[in-house]
Amino acid sequence: MVDFPLPMNTAHFRSIDNHAAIHSLDEVVYDHEGSLLEVHHPLDGLQDRSAAQWKDLFDKRAGSMDLVERSGVWGKLEWVLPQIPREHVVTLAEGWNPLLPAPRTAARLGLSDLRLKLCGTTHTGSFKDLGMTVLVSWVNHLVRTGAPIRAVACASTGDTSAALAAYAASAGIPAIVFLPADKVSLAQLIQPVANGAHVLALDTDFDGCMKVVQELTQDKSIYLANSKNSLRVEGQKTVSIETVQQLGWTVPDWFVIPGGNLGNVSALAKGLDMLYDLGLLSGKRPRIAVAQAAAADPLVKSFEKGLAPLEAQTARSTLASAIRIGNPVSFPKALDALKRYQGVAESVSEDRLADAAARGDLEGFYNCPHTGVALGALEQLVEKGVISRGEKVVVVSTAHGLKFSEFKTGYHQSTLEGVDSRLANRVLRVAPTYAAVQDELRKILG
Repeated sequence: MVDFPLPMNTAHFRSIDNHAAIHSLDEVVYDHEGSLLEVHHPLDGLQDRSAAQWKDLFDKRAGSMDLVERSGVWGKLEWVLPQIPREHVVTLAEGWNPLLPAPRTAARLGLSDLRLKLCGTTHTGSFKDLGMTVLVSWVNHLVRTGAPIRAVACASTGDTSAALAAYAASAGIPAIVFLPADKVSLAQLIQPVANGAHVLALDTDFDGCMKVVQELTQDKSIYLANSKNSLRVEGQKTVSIETVQQLGWTVPDWFVIPGGNLGNVSALAKGLDMLYDLGLLSGKRPRIAVAQAAAADPLVKSFEKGLAPLEAQTARSTLASAIRIGNPVSFPKALDALKRYQGVAESVSEDRLADAAARGDLEGFYNCPHTGVALGALEQLVEKGVISRGEKVVVVSTAHGLKFSEFKTGYHQSTLEGVDSRLANRVLRVAPTYAAVQDELRKILG
């Protein structure tokens, strides 16, 4: 633990329960006496620029042709990891994900505006790239400055392993990933394999994999890359900062975000915190809704009991496999985020998430099942009157649907267990003649 003052603009680890307990980012440390850590940015070192100057700087970098500056994460380097040498940054052009309108869905739900933040349009196809660029860049810096780190390791339901493998391969650092055997899509499994990671499939669920990787990384030469490592949050928090920037430095009434291990929820809130703390935003704060599959909804259960302490679950099978987590590591941070942003948590059935994803696809999207969870939760919250008609909503889409093509195929072939596939669009087999095609088109088009 640091026992001397740090320079004014130096980011450092700080216990979320004891702000006097701080650690240098050079330390290989993930908690303090059982308390999660956060990366703390002293505001004194960031207030040299006015809010207008920060906005101008970030807007200019968005149009830069420089790979580091144009990154949605590293274009905000001073707010993310100010002390890293630029030459140690490992970037794969992450961030600057589209914020696309969904006007027909908005009209159906009575919202004044609805947009999807497509975090799956990034290098490995999920929002995990945003956090992994920061973590792997810092490991790259530590290795280059003599730290005896042999590898980086993570437990994963698929997307984290893909991001870690890609960024570690770019940096030339060995990666070890633990996946629950037979519980990730083929597209997710092959990504870390293709990037040269050491892939270990364990006969357990994600929580079992997480237990093993935490034991493994007690060896400080193997660096933990899961969201328990708060460096990940620093990249992921740029989702809210970038969204606000894309909205002309304004906020929606609500963010709706899928929740699994819950690092992304706390990251969303942390990015908003910095915008308010540094004066780029003022006035009313947006609310946050966390969407969970009913098969794995420990945060929802806590919310229903008045934000009660975590009761870990054995997560059941769900189409939203990436959030099949019953014992989320970042639960305390997520609970705090809900308190700060008048948050709610909502669970969604398999049938509802599948139909919600399909309805969104009819507006030109290609939604992953986790985005289906968020869209399903949005529908339910509007029906309940929690989200009011006329409000503005941003749904965070966490991954690209191409990573879950088995889910899409199963839906439209009506083979998903427990799902009615009300919007299934079946391929029509037609005789290879003009007359037969015309007959079929008359049925379709009238």
